[in-house]
Amino acid sequence: MIALTAKYFEQRGYDVKYNVALEGFSGILHTFELVIRKDGEQHPVMVKDWKRTVGVNMIIKVDKASDDTQLSQPIVVAKKFSDHAKAYSNKKRIVLITKRELQIQS
Repeated sequence: MIALTAKYFEQRGYDVKYNVALEGFSGILHTFELVIRKDGEQHPVMVKDWKRTVGVNMIIKVDKASDDTQLSQPIVVAKKFSDHAKAYSNKKRIVLITKRELQIQS
């Protein structure tokens, strides 16, 4: 699913870097499956290729890692998201993309 996600963003003009490890201001090392760049903005992309639903705790983790590394608006890609994850991401402006949306728009 990482290759599909990378292709999706490359088709939209993003520069895609794989397996990026960045040290945050806290001193913690954060690893992102992808970091995409376009128009001077960098977005961390977490790809969760799980059979189960991605919950709010994972979304909070991505949000905190993004803040700590000073990257803009994180993006999470998964098969499905819990209602709590969707609600939190709407409040925090985190982009959630389902695998189905990637396949339809690629």
